[in-house]
Amino acid sequence: MVAIFTERMLKGEVPTINGDGTQTRDYVYVADVIAANLAAIAAPPGAYNVGTGTECDVNELHRRLARILGVSTPAAYGPGKPGEQQRSCLDASLAASCLGWRPSFSLDAGLEATVAYFRDRAPGYL
Repeated sequence: MVAIFTERMLKGEVPTINGDGTQTRDYVYVADVIAANLAAIAAPPGAYNVGTGTECDVNELHRRLARILGVSTPAAYGPGKPGEQQRSCLDASLAASCLGWRPSFSLDAGLEATVAYFRDRAPGYL
């Protein structure tokens, strides 16, 4: 969702939020996911949640990206996706205790880095 919204806003397009936008996710910056995977290489086999432990709903995600990008156009809303999970927030305490891993990027820092990546990748964007 972060990549889709970012690309659309950078192109001057309006992203569409499915449903009312109150569904939540635990957004983790890719560098934190890579760090967790690297830590897991040396750890005993197991299943580890990689997350921040913080929920952010889709409406808030759109607001934050719009602020970072300087976009004032509101999102469009479309029908909800049947069967879509409404809440998602991970407990990464096992990853912290077994891998010594904790996320190092805040949501805003991760969003800003993502926007910078997309701008560098395609300079014709906003």
